[in-house]
Amino acid sequence: MSSAELKGLLDLAVRLSREAGDIALRYFKGSQVAERKADNSFVTKADLEVERHLRERIANVFPHDTILGEEEGETPGMSGRRWIIDPIDGTFSFVHGVPLYGVLIGLEIENEPVLGVINVPALDELVFAARGLGCFHNGEPARVSNVSTLSEALLLTSDFISHDPRARSSRVLSSSVGAVRTWGDCYGYILVATGRAEIMLDPVMNVWDCAALLPIVEEAGGTFTDWRGNRTIHGGSAIATNGLLFEAVMKTVQESEC
Repeated sequence: MSSAELKGLLDLAVRLSREAGDIALRYFKGSQVAERKADNSFVTKADLEVERHLRERIANVFPHDTILGEEEGETPGMSGRRWIIDPIDGTFSFVHGVPLYGVLIGLEIENEPVLGVINVPALDELVFAARGLGCFHNGEPARVSNVSTLSEALLLTSDFISHDPRARSSRVLSSSVGAVRTWGDCYGYILVATGRAEIMLDPVMNVWDCAALLPIVEEAGGTFTDWRGNRTIHGGSAIATNGLLFEAVMKTVQESEC
């Protein structure tokens, strides 16, 4: 695929994320009605409406593309492209009136993540990237930080008290860094990609949580892997770093799990 073709797909994803963000923001400013799903996570009318809107808009333009969304599963296609949607990442924040939620749109081509968009409408922050085209934050180039020692790093995670066994690594690593905060979900990865934090950890992730993140963090100069250090959106966990700290982070994670 040419750079021009990929740029066209990225432009579409950005437009769709803005439309979806406007829908989510209308609900965010109104009264919240949330239900619990089987995994005990929240789902709202906003999640459902945003995903339906994105599915319809993508299908109208690319009727042969696969679409995978958190709420409605996968609609198979034949083009080799798969759009992966998280209509509201950070629904816990959303239902509690906290603005750290976002609309995530990722695209795989022949199983390779090639672009990602995160729209955080309540904060008016939009981050997008595509393979070889760079990463941008509100239209300006975005880069990870140049912090090279753990003792100076800011570590983020969505949850330090998770009962997942991998969460122990988060707690061990937190004792080695300069500061720790729980500005979690997609917003933590935005902070890494824009140089405002160095490490973001999530011991439990789904593919729709990860699809938009890998291209964004990598195009900003960082690394995005699963808990074993594999570059993937299918590993069930996520570690993002500014690149300079990747080896130190993985060494600490692996040693803490021994």
